[in-house]
Amino acid sequence: MTTMASESPDVLMSGAPAPRRPEPSEPDVRRHELADFLRSRRERITPEQVGLPRGPRRRTPGLRREEVAQLSAVGVTWYTWLEQARDIQVSPQVLDALARALLLDRTERGHLFSLAGAVDPSPGADCPSITPALREMLRQLDPIPACIQNSRYDILAYNRTYGRLLCDLDAVDPDDRNCMILSYTNPQWRAAVVDLPEMNRVMAAKFRRSMAGHLAEPAWKALLGRLEAVSPEFRELWARHEVVGPGGRTKIFRNAHVGLLRLDHTDLWLGPSSGPRMVTYTPADDETAQRLRRLQALEPAEV
Repeated sequence: MTTMASESPDVLMSGAPAPRRPEPSEPDVRRHELADFLRSRRERITPEQVGLPRGPRRRTPGLRREEVAQLSAVGVTWYTWLEQARDIQVSPQVLDALARALLLDRTERGHLFSLAGAVDPSPGADCPSITPALREMLRQLDPIPACIQNSRYDILAYNRTYGRLLCDLDAVDPDDRNCMILSYTNPQWRAAVVDLPEMNRVMAAKFRRSMAGHLAEPAWKALLGRLEAVSPEFRELWARHEVVGPGGRTKIFRNAHVGLLRLDHTDLWLGPSSGPRMVTYTPADDETAQRLRRLQALEPAEV
């Protein structure tokens, strides 16, 4: 005789199958993972770490929700909903504020944006295309200046000589290592370019062509907004609506340490033409080749 205990748990006493709970959708899973991640990061931070008083009656481990909301300049209710995995929209700007408030490192920040299904607008975000092999290739190319850029002109990696070619790139904040920003705002970089007006005209035209495929992306819009805010020269060039395709040419730089350099510019694409590329500057004459070797040999204190 079969007893009730031997029945499947999915069968009702009447013998009809019990209704199964629907599997959670990917957005549901992401929201709950995001909520758990935010909660875990909040609970590990002490008030003292972010300049807040502890107070005598604190029982919450780490920060309170309202403190995270205060530090991020968002509403307490909105942040509470976020930790409750509610279906709400989160902008990249808010995610950036949360990452700063929760003292996330680069890996944690990338995880936050990934869970939220958003693109990190920070140029310093890790690029998966920069492999150890590519970094070794850059090193082996020295004294030929070489770097890896994306189509937004962020400088993702570079070798010793490239880091000394137009300015002391090691001294530049990682968020400012972008050829557009440097070419329109950095005095050392601008002084090293012999034909700066023409180079900037071409760069603005190339940037406009590249941006056509990324008009809605936060990182691109943030870069464009920054350039328009800080550079009247860029605003004037941008208003022309010129477009120029990719292509190499000879460029002339006046390096502060070794003098005039004539270099043949080449883009080596690492994927689709709109993606990352290795940029190289091979010497156009023997004198430039000798000067590049001298530039590479300089000690850091001399740069």
